[in-house]
Amino acid sequence: MIYVTADIHGNAARFESVLRQTGLRDEDTLYILGDVVDRYPDGIRILRRIMKMKNARMLLGNHELMMLKAADTEKIEKDGRFMRHWYRNGGEVTYNYLKYLRCEQKREIFDFVRSLPLNFDVEVNGRRFKLVHGSPVENYPFGHREYSSLTEYAVWERWKPDYPIPDGYTLIFGHTPTPNLQEGEPWRMWTGERAYGIDCGCGYSEGRLLCLRLDDMKEFYSEETFSDAESE
Repeated sequence: MIYVTADIHGNAARFESVLRQTGLRDEDTLYILGDVVDRYPDGIRILRRIMKMKNARMLLGNHELMMLKAADTEKIEKDGRFMRHWYRNGGEVTYNYLKYLRCEQKREIFDFVRSLPLNFDVEVNGRRFKLVHGSPVENYPFGHREYSSLTEYAVWERWKPDYPIPDGYTLIFGHTPTPNLQEGEPWRMWTGERAYGIDCGCGYSEGRLLCLRLDDMKEFYSEETFSDAESE
């Protein structure tokens, strides 16, 4: 089975909830569309777990890119702009965990993050999927503003329903919380023509985590329990 999730944002309780529901096996594959870190405190723990999972594959998200720019440097830039930008976007909890790790542990994390791809192409039951964090690389530089690089575009640009989709593909994207695309609670997957938005706000108290099984498009949503709420 092929599963996709996105924008975990350090919420270990919600991540565990969807893993329990899917019953993920060694022979399955879990695709994670970036933004594992920030906002909730367990992002680095989850990231290190993903690094050890043989059946998990991950994309670079804008929050991982912010972490690299702010923390993966021998000498923090003098004006601190990268760190301030990261903190404004929920990075302080991640940095507070990182700073207590040994140098070799941080190096392993940063090396892994730097190696992450921008998009995945996956075929399931004859259907071709384009898995992205923000927007397909094929669309560069199409978007609402200019970007300094393809990487910046892929992780920061928010795909919109009037944007193109690469020919022959169904698009699965994160990064844009689904309430930006539709109304209603609880937050749930957005469905368009050949496109699915799966960031259901795990980084927010009112949101939840979605894991989508591509074999049959079944949706698994994190279930809140008293103990989960306590851990947040």
